[in-house]
Amino acid sequence: MTDQTSPTDQVIAEGVDEEPIEGNRRLFVGRAYTILAALAFAYAAFHMAALNGLSISGLIATPWSVQATMAEREAQSGFADLRTALGPAGEAFTGNSMRRLMALADEVAQTASNADEIRALAADITTAQSAAAELRSAAREIQRTWASRLPFLPTLPMEPWNFRMVHIAGALVLGFLLFSAYSFPASAPPGPARETRTITLVAAALALPALVAAVTTLGFIQFIGSENVIEMGGRVLWMSMPAIPENFAVYDWVYDREIWWFGLPLLVATFGAIVTSWFERRDRAAFTASDIVLGLCAVIVALYLIPIYSTAGRNSVGTPQVPIGVAFAATAGTALILELTRRVAGMALVVIAGIFLLYTFTAHLLPSILRVETPYTWQRFFGTVYSDVGILGTTTSVSSTYIILFIIFAAFLQASKVGDYFVNFAFALAGRSRGGPAKVAIFASGLMGMINGTSAGNVVATGSLTIPLMKKVGYQKKTAGAIEAAASTGGQIMPPIMGAGAFIMAEVTGIPYTEIAAAAIIPAILYFASIYFMVDMEAAKLGMRGMREDELPKLRKLARQIFLFIPIIILIVALFMGYSVIRAGTLATVAAAVVSWLTPYRMGIRSIIKAFELAGIMSIQIIAVCAAAGIIVGVISLTGVGARFSNLLLDLAGVSQLLALFFAMCIAILLGMGMPTTAAYAVAAAVVAPGLVNLGIPLLTAHFFVFYFAVVSAITPPVALASYAAAGISGANPMETSVASFRIGIAAFIVPFMFFYNGALLMDGTWFEVIRAGITATFGVFLLSAGVQGWFMGGRSAWFLRIGLVFAALFMIEGGLVTDLVGLGFAGGIYLIQRLFNPSANASIPVRGAD
Repeated sequence: MTDQTSPTDQVIAEGVDEEPIEGNRRLFVGRAYTILAALAFAYAAFHMAALNGLSISGLIATPWSVQATMAEREAQSGFADLRTALGPAGEAFTGNSMRRLMALADEVAQTASNADEIRALAADITTAQSAAAELRSAAREIQRTWASRLPFLPTLPMEPWNFRMVHIAGALVLGFLLFSAYSFPASAPPGPARETRTITLVAAALALPALVAAVTTLGFIQFIGSENVIEMGGRVLWMSMPAIPENFAVYDWVYDREIWWFGLPLLVATFGAIVTSWFERRDRAAFTASDIVLGLCAVIVALYLIPIYSTAGRNSVGTPQVPIGVAFAATAGTALILELTRRVAGMALVVIAGIFLLYTFTAHLLPSILRVETPYTWQRFFGTVYSDVGILGTTTSVSSTYIILFIIFAAFLQASKVGDYFVNFAFALAGRSRGGPAKVAIFASGLMGMINGTSAGNVVATGSLTIPLMKKVGYQKKTAGAIEAAASTGGQIMPPIMGAGAFIMAEVTGIPYTEIAAAAIIPAILYFASIYFMVDMEAAKLGMRGMREDELPKLRKLARQIFLFIPIIILIVALFMGYSVIRAGTLATVAAAVVSWLTPYRMGIRSIIKAFELAGIMSIQIIAVCAAAGIIVGVISLTGVGARFSNLLLDLAGVSQLLALFFAMCIAILLGMGMPTTAAYAVAAAVVAPGLVNLGIPLLTAHFFVFYFAVVSAITPPVALASYAAAGISGANPMETSVASFRIGIAAFIVPFMFFYNGALLMDGTWFEVIRAGITATFGVFLLSAGVQGWFMGGRSAWFLRIGLVFAALFMIEGGLVTDLVGLGFAGGIYLIQRLFNPSANASIPVRGAD
């Protein structure tokens, strides 16, 4: 990214669309890069194909399918011609039944003068229908033939559990190959990197038990496909027990084989490679033996679970009779997920998941609300968590569909340099105002939030440019970082994409995504308005200037590139026209490629392949985070702690509903600290949201309340991911930056309580109610920002006036007509005091005692 202020080109932002390089990411060249790029491209392209129902066998059968479609259209065209030839009888015919029309044609042809024409047309339709049927049958047969010839290629659409397991396994393979277990030094000394040959040899040796597990798995697959298995109710049985009944003696070898030749070798390879990866050192451009073994183990887990879950053994998930091999595979899979999560998202989520896992096996020892009467065994828990109750549940369902689709969409937008345009557009709009770069950060982060689903990623994308410019016009380092962190966090609630959490909300609640996106409009406006007011008042207090005209891009020139918004407009229009999210996202992605041809960055075949490669890499973090969150959600579901927490909220509501909401807020923020928004919302939705719904709060309001606080946890000290990312750019102290970002975003912490008191803020009401609620809430946010900043109507405010402003804001926020009038009265009185008496900002009120 560069900062160019030359008056000739007037472009400030360049390189906003470039992916940041994490400290532990490997930088491959040559053959290694080709391998990884091919894997990333195949992974993303597989998802795009799967989500749109494409498959290898289907593509092979395409010529026959196309001919069948043409024959069907020919028959349909003949339908219209035959109706015309039938004369009055054809005009009187209603409906689209080809069978009824042909019967009518036979009847009319017996007496009509144009009988030969009618019979010829009917014969042509019959011929076309027969050809279409034969071609459709041939296409199906070709698909079946190639599906059997290529048994390891998926037939799409895939069964949901199988698709999610492939989804996770692919992300694990890519993640382990790309992200090292440790960070590389920022300035490496010249010469080859220090290598640990002994540890590399030990790690390579771990491939042996992994291969043993792989060969054993292939044996299981072969057995399941053989004639030796027993079927019951149309499904293959899979029995794995120490003692097998005599009638099922064909399975008497399975239990021991799963333990000694599959489970234990797999665990040795998995945990051994995790440990060796912490110590193995190789050049940054080379794969490590440990990570290759970990990728192999990820493939083995999926290779085992997919065929086993296709048998009746799937019915035993969640019971003590679950096959022990499933427990072994799930244990290895859970360890792999947590290790990759540590590499790409830090320790916070891993520690929280570890605490929940520990709770599972110790809950029977704990008191009161945390107690579980019957403890889970290792086999039963891990035999359950790798199912749709946990890892393969809602979070992975969403990451394997909506999230990865919109990551592909974002990658296509980045390939056409839309991010650069967004930031330059924000500079042209807001750069001239006081504290210009700070306001640019707000506009740019809101625009980038539509295509960037993470707070920290948004900080890095826009903050690398805006933070240095904020420091240049006079903001302190910590303030510059805090403004960017607060603004970038708001990108998570910016429609239409709203980060990954909104897709999970749609999946959990069953509320259409379009309704959620529409409901988010006013909350997003309130969030960014609160940040804008805080920034503007800070700039006014410090007497800051905006940027000069010659430092900014020309708005007229940028207006001529407004077509770059077309993909996002198509996405919004398609969603509200009733298209599915998958279809709307696909159309928007295609539009991004088409629009690029109107820019200097035209997307040809090479650019499209590069975009898919970028999407595959971009998806790794969010997929790992969603899978790790699935572990926590699984524990909550299995232990019932979420239901008990709901009862606690109900008890608190008996004392005070506001107290219950405050408690729910604290839990949502606490669960979200150090966690990406997606995971924070998924966990809070499982723990907090059901309790709020039980209080009688509408489903959408309850989940928005939780989602909002899961988002702002990114700027809530002591663990604030977005603030820490901004501090790394600004050079300020991370804790000071997180405290400053919390202060700047303080008004945003009040907004969720507005939902509770005034449902019109979530588009629940008449247009008049919605508009009035939006206006009064915005004014309330303005008053709250003025009270916090101590700046009101062009001057500094005394401390007692600041308190009055906060009270006026709270009255405006409550949402009733009477409270709005009281708030306006308070604000008007404070304005008159400030204008007429102009008390000093340091003024005090003299108090005289009775003496």
